[in-house]
Amino acid sequence: MRALMWEGYLLPDYISAFEDTHKVKFVPTFFDGNSEAYNKLRVGGSKEFDLVQADGFWPQLYFREKLLREVDYARVPNSASYLPEFSQGTFKLLSDPESGKKIGFPFCWGAYGITYNAAKVAPEKTETLECMFNPEYSGMLSTSSRFEENIALAALLVTDRMGSRSNPRPDGKRFNPYVLTDAELAEVEKLLIQQKSLLLTRYQDFPTLFQLFQSGAVVAATEFAQVFRQLLTAEDQGAAPTDFRHTLKMKEGGLGWVDTWLITSGVADGAKFELCSSFIDLMISPKVIKKVAEASGCSTTIDLRSISTEAERKLFLMDRSSEIADLFMFDQPSSPEKWERVWSNVQAA
Repeated sequence: MRALMWEGYLLPDYISAFEDTHKVKFVPTFFDGNSEAYNKLRVGGSKEFDLVQADGFWPQLYFREKLLREVDYARVPNSASYLPEFSQGTFKLLSDPESGKKIGFPFCWGAYGITYNAAKVAPEKTETLECMFNPEYSGMLSTSSRFEENIALAALLVTDRMGSRSNPRPDGKRFNPYVLTDAELAEVEKLLIQQKSLLLTRYQDFPTLFQLFQSGAVVAATEFAQVFRQLLTAEDQGAAPTDFRHTLKMKEGGLGWVDTWLITSGVADGAKFELCSSFIDLMISPKVIKKVAEASGCSTTIDLRSISTEAERKLFLMDRSSEIADLFMFDQPSSPEKWERVWSNVQAA
């Protein structure tokens, strides 16, 4: 059984037990981002891989291009344990818009929100994306070096200021911060160039941002809540108490993601399909998914509140899953060339 997946979700002990039980060899191949996985699948991947992971709108793209097959929730009993927001009837992102067929199983979720030191930044300031462009915090702000998230978040603020979201969109659909007009992209570029002077740095990894927060050099940063969790955990382990908080959704909107297990179109009905369904059932079982959360630092789509402490509920945002409904899901930029050109101009400015 061959899987194309993120390395952070690999749990060797549970996989070894699955191999022993089912007399099968699990062979993972790792990727860094959705674009890489997409390219691997397009080049014969649906025959080379049985399982694949993806997030946001990517599963719908895979299904449209016949890289995935329909899944059956009845064959995955632990799908009954989803939080309400991710249940089969509610979570439409993993349904094919045309046929209504179910195409995958969500297992982790999160957002690219604002982590901040509430002793330095008033909570109400983080209710808007203006926080990350506020001269009051000049030299004490940080964002990641990932250009898609920087552009999409800036687009939420720009389109809110311009009042352009209700205008006819380039693709004829509802507003999506990954599908922008040239005028909107031009304003995004200006805004990101203005932001540069306010940033201490664009961090490359989570350990760097963690140190910047702990030292007090940074008071607010956009991130996936993983550093937020590390900061709270460090405090529990004896670090100086600091009121770190995380805002998932700002008034202009926010970016969210949901990671998903998918079965490729190379898997026919029969033993292999049953095996893939059984594997997914194991990976989203409460006991295993809790270990996934601890290992990856991500929130889960499975309801773990009855087997979690109050500290864990706060740490993994278990009582905030309803906020996912109002977030814009990660997507593929409608024009990667234009987005890359904008980011090049921002870096060169």
